[in-house]
Parts: sequence; structure tokens; C-alpha cells
Amino acid sequence: MSHIIHINLFATDLFVALCTSPRGKRCDTVGSILRCWDNVSMASKKGPTKGSGGKHRNALKGRGPTPKAEDRVYHKAHKAKQASERRNMADPRNAARRRAAQFTSDAADLVVGRNAVLEALKAGVPCTQLVLASRIEHDDRTREIVRLAGLHSLHLLEADRLEMDRIAKARNHQGVVLKVQPYQYASLEDLIERSFAKTSAMSRADSDKARKMAQPLFIALDGVTDPHNLGAVIRSAAAFNASGVILPERRSASVNAAAWKVSAGAAAHMPVARVVNLTKSIAMMKERGFFAVGLDGGGTARVGETGFEGDPLIVVLGSEGEGLSRLARESCDAIAGIPISGMVESLNASVAAGISLYAVSMARQGL
Repeated sequence: MSHIIHINLFATDLFVALCTSPRGKRCDTVGSILRCWDNVSMASKKGPTKGSGGKHRNALKGRGPTPKAEDRVYHKAHKAKQASERRNMADPRNAARRRAAQFTSDAADLVVGRNAVLEALKAGVPCTQLVLASRIEHDDRTREIVRLAGLHSLHLLEADRLEMDRIAKARNHQGVVLKVQPYQYASLEDLIERSFAKTSAMSRADSDKARKMAQPLFIALDGVTDPHNLGAVIRSAAAFNASGVILPERRSASVNAAAWKVSAGAAAHMPVARVVNLTKSIAMMKERGFFAVGLDGGGTARVGETGFEGDPLIVVLGSEGEGLSRLARESCDAIAGIPISGMVESLNASVAAGISLYAVSMARQGL
């Protein structure tokens, strides 16, 4: 009997709940009761009844991989790493390695050896630092090197034998290493404009010889990879009043310490331009009124007798072994040769350049 009473009470409470809307009003009709039942069932669902609108989107994003222990500022591994770095910075051996790395990063701009360094300083090669071995045995050369370094206001550094070997890359440095400044190449456009400005200024001269000598004259090197030949060509170009030297960026020597020394200081006065494509640069200059004459042993004319000497001229010189490349040869208006005896096959590139520039100069003086 008690069970029946409890069931009836439960049914009565359920009926009252069904007949009461969520707003607290009584539901009298069957339709109202059903609507109240729907409201009760919807209210019993889990979760929010509307979307978040993207408010929690950032909270769902990941924070990336877990950083290493040494990268967390609160971790003991991070403190140990900082202590290790401080010890490495204070270690004099590591400091020597860092100084050596500054030199070896640009090994092409190093002059090693007592004679080479002395000649570079005498020739006025622009340089920045001089490194001497500690406890070096001084002689007349090293004393002169130190004196010239003081006159040029160079930074003097002292290094032990191990560090000197690392800087010079095991070359025979004799306890002396000189760091040379990188050469500042000129712009070909600037050289062309400068040469035409000079020609325009000399066009009002009374002497016809002076007007002819003021015509632009460039020498282009195609495949000359020896810096000593490059230095000799720069020296010859300065001797015969050339407007500049043109080099390609690839398959060509650069103006380094060796070229500076061979040029005997002429590299400080003769501008050198570096171009990406030599053939296209020659074609561009021909559009602006230049003529190109290539040097080759099988040329149809002699140097100085091509008929273009009185005009803006480009003398194109190839390498000793391969000569002019096909594209460079095709871009020339004439191919000239230097008559030599049959005992030798060809001339040195710098010698051929000097003879050609002399022939052009003599032809302009005779016009």
C-alpha cells in the first residue's frame, strides 16, 4: 500500500511539472502541456543552447613544440648554458680562434710572407690590419714592415704560432700576415659617361691629335684568370691613357693583393668595372657608338690597322690557352693579330694587351 502511495505522489508531481511552464504559469490544455514538455526536454540537454561565436577559438590553438630545457629561462639547464658561454668568452684560446675566423673568412684578401707584405706596403695596397707572430725574430724586413704599418695607421695584432697557422691556412707566413681591403669596382655606366664627358671637353681643343687621344678606350678581358696578368694589364692601361678595364664576374681574376702589387700602384688610378655578361656589355657599348676589336693570332688585320682606332674603341683580349670565346669573337667588329715569329705559339695575355694599347695609341697620334 505504501508503494502505491509513493507512485501516486510521484505521478502527481510529474503532472504538476508538466502543467507548469518554465515561466511559472499553469498549462491548462493538452497543447499547452505538450509545449511545456518540449521546453522541459530542451532545457535538459547538455551544453549551451547557442554557439560561442568563435570566442574560444584562440584557446583551442596549440602552443607549438615544447622548448628545450636550455631555452627555458627558469630551468637549471638554461643557467648552465649561460655559464658555459661566459667561460668560452673568457677563454683566451677561443678569443684567438675568433680573431682567426675574421681573417680566414676572406682568405683571398690576405698577403702572407715577409717579402710579399713588405712589397704590398711599399706599393700602397689598401689594407686594414697587420698580424705579427709573438716572439718573432726581427730583421730588416720586419722592422720596415712595422714602420710602414705605423705610417699607414694599421691595426697591429699579435698572435701565437698556432693562431698564425690558422689565419694563413698553413701557408709559409714567416710570422707576418697582412689583411687587404676588398677592391671597390666601378660601374660601367659611370665609366662610359665619364669617358664621353672627357671627349666632349676635349672636342674644343685646337689640336686634332689631342681630340683623337681623348676618344674612349676600354680593354675587356675574356677568361683571364691569373691575377698577375690582370695587374700587368691594369698597369699597361694606365700607361696608355685607357678609360678603364672591364672584367666578367665569372671565369676571371679579381683585383686582389697580387694584382695590386703587380700593377705597381696603377690600380689606385685605373678604374675597373665588373659586369655580369661581357658579351651583352659589349653589345650595349656598341649601341652607344663603340667599336670592338678582338685580339687573336689568326686575325685578318694587324693591331693598330683596323680602321677603328680613331673611334670609341673596346680592345677584347682572351686567355692564353683558349683565346677569345665564340660569343666574344662574334661580338667584335674586327679581329686583329700581332705578328710574331714561329718559334713561339702565342704571347702572354698582359704582353699582348700592352702591345695592342701601344699600337692604338700610336695610330691615334698618327691620325
